[in-house]
Amino acid sequence: MNNKRFLPLFCISLLLSYPAAAEEEYIAGQVVDSEELSREKSIIPGAKLEQSNITDIYSGPSESEKETTDIYFSADEMINNDQLQTVTAIGNVNIIRNDTTVVADKVVYNQKDDVVTAIGNVIMVEKDGNVIFSDYVRLTDKMSKGSMDEVKVVMADESRVAAKRFRRLDKDNKIMDKAVYSPCSVCKNENPLWQLKAQTVKHYAEEKNVVYNHAFLEFLGIPVFYTPYFSHPDPTVKRRSGFLPPSITSTKYLGSSLKTNYFWAISDNEDLTFSPMITSDRGILWGASYNKYFNRGELFATGTYINGPRETKPDYEDPEYNSGDKNRGNLFLRGRYEFNDYWVGNADIKYVSDRYYLKDISLPEKDYTWLTSSVSAQGFDNRNYASIEAYYYKLITYYDLPRATEKPLVLPMFTYENIGDPNRYGAYTKTNFDFASVIRDDEASSQRLTMINSWILPYTSPYGEKYKLSASLKSDLYYVDHYTNSDNETFSGTVARIFPQVGLEWRMPFIRASETSRQIIEPVIVAVAAPDGGDKNDKIPNEDSQDIELDDTNILSLDRYAGYDRNDTGSRVSYGLNWSSYGDAFGHTSAFIAQSYSFKKGEGFNQNLNQDSYFSDYVGRINAKPNEYLDLNYRFSLDKDTLDFSYSELSATFGPDMLKTHISYIYLQSSPNSVIQGYNERKELYTSVKMKLSRDWSASIYNRQDLANIDRSLEHGGSITYDNECLRFILDIRRYNYASSDYNGDFEFTATILLKTLGTIGSE
Repeated sequence: MNNKRFLPLFCISLLLSYPAAAEEEYIAGQVVDSEELSREKSIIPGAKLEQSNITDIYSGPSESEKETTDIYFSADEMINNDQLQTVTAIGNVNIIRNDTTVVADKVVYNQKDDVVTAIGNVIMVEKDGNVIFSDYVRLTDKMSKGSMDEVKVVMADESRVAAKRFRRLDKDNKIMDKAVYSPCSVCKNENPLWQLKAQTVKHYAEEKNVVYNHAFLEFLGIPVFYTPYFSHPDPTVKRRSGFLPPSITSTKYLGSSLKTNYFWAISDNEDLTFSPMITSDRGILWGASYNKYFNRGELFATGTYINGPRETKPDYEDPEYNSGDKNRGNLFLRGRYEFNDYWVGNADIKYVSDRYYLKDISLPEKDYTWLTSSVSAQGFDNRNYASIEAYYYKLITYYDLPRATEKPLVLPMFTYENIGDPNRYGAYTKTNFDFASVIRDDEASSQRLTMINSWILPYTSPYGEKYKLSASLKSDLYYVDHYTNSDNETFSGTVARIFPQVGLEWRMPFIRASETSRQIIEPVIVAVAAPDGGDKNDKIPNEDSQDIELDDTNILSLDRYAGYDRNDTGSRVSYGLNWSSYGDAFGHTSAFIAQSYSFKKGEGFNQNLNQDSYFSDYVGRINAKPNEYLDLNYRFSLDKDTLDFSYSELSATFGPDMLKTHISYIYLQSSPNSVIQGYNERKELYTSVKMKLSRDWSASIYNRQDLANIDRSLEHGGSITYDNECLRFILDIRRYNYASSDYNGDFEFTATILLKTLGTIGSE
């Protein structure tokens, strides 16, 4: 049967380890879907081959075995030698078996010895996308064993492997001699950026282990690391217990240190990592992290411990400082659990032994003022929402704050909210119920019960005017213990108050559209009627309404306080103007400015702002993103009389990726309500520049400048990054200047090398 192109079907038992059949299979280098491939297999161009001809060539397995052992051949020419019991396929030979395709110039099948030999430009395509190249492949024992010479492999992630000889053994075990691995692109006759060479590489299929003997790590062809033995799980293993790469660090408190990491895969959804750190100055810093996933939740915990005192005394009087305390540590725990379809629980626990520990060890949240721990349960059901929460606060800042030792505990805080169904006119009701208990050891404690009943009617007129009428009644009941007011008077006992309020909001959007843009101008007026006075500040402590900044986010609100302890008393009218412009393809710009008029001076919110005037300051914002090279956000507050800035916040990013600059500026006028004494006025400038030096190289620099108190840099630094398909190198330098002299001038240097597909090596 010469010069005939046909597709005979050989029922050969094939015991290869490749994965199950893919959704796509390969024929002669082209991808076709499974349905098209099935049709192709049923066509025999040039001639038809009867079933008897197939069985004459090879006595195949039973019908039940054919589903998993069938092999399909196609070639330009097929030669059958009955005397030698060989079948030779020549020219564009394709062998397909479920999940594997072999392409070669010539294939010889020896039926007597059960040997398949592929010769010339052999390409083997596996289901997972790996492509194997060789000039000679020999498969035996029903193609379950075999060998290849001068093998090159392009993996699915474009990594490359080359070996002098490749052998497939029993149980799908594999051995490669003189193997080289690298994910780096390489030009002809050049060494890759890095590569891993080994005398032998063994893959144990059942154990899913890859073992290297006499392995060298080379950079640009130069050996830099040698190990006689190295092993890791094969790519099919998602997680396994074992040692992770160590890291070397150096800090002022710990000195030089070596951190080792051991990962324990307890189960598929649970793991524990031990991270002890051997230090030159403090002994051993113990560390661990734990992760667990449930069907309905998750749990994460991390912590450290060291047996050693903090020898440096702070430069101010601190009642928490104890030079003899040697047991120091922290524990951060976060969890979430869905009890059912309506209720979910959350926990965020943060414990630290002393306020200096996080900074000494350089742990996350080291620059926070407070550590906040909370536990909560939340429920959602149609138009109902409920939550019960508990909060605990610990001060960890380095400033001598007033009330620093109070350690408030909020237990419990209960919230319920219901929004009623709209009636035929669109009006609906809203009910809020809130309870909070604030506990302190030596200072004021309070329990508050609040109920707010609201009625809201939205309406849109035929002319496009938008109205919203709302009326509310707020009822509060307090029990206060040892509260000292601003007149230095102490109150303990029960106090109640009622606060009614009526508000009307009006908006009228005007729209102008052109071929290239759309503009919207919308005047807004909000009128609020509320009684004067009756807030009872002399008997009720302010626990949740200390944020009294008037800005663009709250000036049009019915209640401008963030919490419940203070009422926004007094009648007022607020008015503003919204403007926005949108391009047809890209870009938008918007602006907003507003002011409020109170019918009585120094009432409610304005009283806490110390504004003894009918008119408030002007507040507003500007957002502009006209194209991809500029993104600007600006918020401000202008004095109503002098038009001087009392608050200003700017954030702008501009420039292409080749040279992108970011600037942020914040100015906050001094206020007697400032919590941190001596830092009432805040004026800070942050600048950063990111540069794309080439395809692989980039750099960045930044500086955070204090312009208010001491004109100095609070923090500055820069980084250089090299990033390509196989390696990432980051060099980062930072210097900090803190208010505390104990940490002033801290210097941090970090160098990180990431060998992609292998892991990281870092020093700090």
